[in-house]
Amino acid sequence: MITPDKLSIKINKEFKNPMILQRADPWVYRHTDGYYYFTASVPSYDCIELRRSASIQGLGNASPKVIWNKHETGVMGAHIWAPEIHFINNKWYIYFAAGNAEAIWDIRIYVLENSSSNPLEGSWEEKGQVKTNWESFALDATTFEHKGVRYLVWTQNDPKGPQGTNLYIAAMENPWTISGKQVMISKPEYEWERIGHWVNEGPAVLKRNGKIFISYSASATDHNYCMGLLSTSDSSDLLDPNSWNKSPKAVFETSIENNQYGPGHNSFTVSEDGTYDILVYHARNYKDLQGSPLADPNRHTRAQRLNWNEDGIPNFGVPVED
Repeated sequence: MITPDKLSIKINKEFKNPMILQRADPWVYRHTDGYYYFTASVPSYDCIELRRSASIQGLGNASPKVIWNKHETGVMGAHIWAPEIHFINNKWYIYFAAGNAEAIWDIRIYVLENSSSNPLEGSWEEKGQVKTNWESFALDATTFEHKGVRYLVWTQNDPKGPQGTNLYIAAMENPWTISGKQVMISKPEYEWERIGHWVNEGPAVLKRNGKIFISYSASATDHNYCMGLLSTSDSSDLLDPNSWNKSPKAVFETSIENNQYGPGHNSFTVSEDGTYDILVYHARNYKDLQGSPLADPNRHTRAQRLNWNEDGIPNFGVPVED
């Protein structure tokens, strides 16, 4: 009998990890043209790059193209973090976080738009900041559509609340504008979410088996970084915080045995034949860091199969060895 862990290891021989060196916060999107599109945080935090390939493994050898550079002054001038690419209403959009050149920790969410069929071509227009219900540290926006409504899910600090960052959801009136009130659906409440820093960030959405899942990352970006999971029925009110259930334990975390430390900030995609789901994430292959974790460039992009339990809940398993 093949156990889930052994199955994961067997399947993951399809992927040579690390898949892409020194790319954190990886985002992979498979488009209807058959290509996988990839973007991520670069170690210099000063630009956004894209690459594409007909296979997931091929992304590692694909030539990256810088499609946007940070501003020299003012907004969008520092800490260019965690870009995501989405295809909405026949246009491409990139959501990313950026600080101000003169105030690098004044980080907010911004959007780029491209109407070309191939996002590595054409021009990217700055649509500006996604204005949330209040001004504060905000990042890691993702978007999805459900029952004709587009939603934004993101990370933000509540200046009037407890320390740390929370996850919020809101409906959208267009790809760069939320409508109505934002609702908090998760906050750092367990010990594994509060190591080093109180963190809920990096949400990624997966719809399967009559449910909507949101994975997210927690704690400091060193070896304590790990992932949690929210879930709700696809028939529930997504803007009701009581609709969301939260796993009391981390669902994906450091594996000392496999030399994988601080796995997190994931995205989801599917295999080339569309038969199984794939988890894409970053991790380091060593524990001890010199200086700030954000200054260490060796968070590498990795991929492995995402398995499913009989009850329809994803089974993340453990990060496989290089």
